[in-house]
Amino acid sequence: FDTKMVGDIMQRIGDHDRIEEEKEIIEVMIRLYCRRKLHAEQLPSEYAELLAYARRRLDMCRFGEHKSACRNCPVHCYAKDKRQLMRQVMRWCGPRMIIYHPLITLRHYLSR
Repeated sequence: FDTKMVGDIMQRIGDHDRIEEEKEIIEVMIRLYCRRKLHAEQLPSEYAELLAYARRRLDMCRFGEHKSACRNCPVHCYAKDKRQLMRQVMRWCGPRMIIYHPLITLRHYLSR
């Protein structure tokens, strides 16, 4: 994996609030999914749209800094098709994040 990218992301996560941290982690997961699962160096348009959509949803989260994990949230703010695509990304990436991005994963779990 790209150690410079991981270092940059860790720095950005350290400098931001929880919503910004969530945005960074979602971007890492979508990019990992596209690169490793879809073998695409650039984000396909469907996944670029998903990333933009996820960022907008996080910006509008009614729970703000007190938000829970989206899967545990009582309010489903994602449209059904976007929620299904994000689930697909997360199911594939979740177990692999510790391998590809161990520092991000560790920090994410320790911050909960």
